[in-house]
Amino acid sequence: MNKTIYSAEYQRLCALLRELRREAGLTQVQVAERLDEPQSFVSKYEAGERRLDVVELHQVGTALGTTVVAILQRLWPED
Repeated sequence: MNKTIYSAEYQRLCALLRELRREAGLTQVQVAERLDEPQSFVSKYEAGERRLDVVELHQVGTALGTTVVAILQRLWPED
């Protein structure tokens, strides 16, 4: 089994998180401040260099003004 961080599906999640941030009108710095993390944290997960666990995904969703459920529904709208 390949590492999921390199999968096309995970790359779609990274792109979606970047899109959601932009839709919210936020910079990486602003999201990082909301997460109490350095800007590089946001940069790395958006670029697919860092994997988010489910708790971190929840925190990122909250910082972006959305939920994990809404993120997953946009990632897999057909499910």
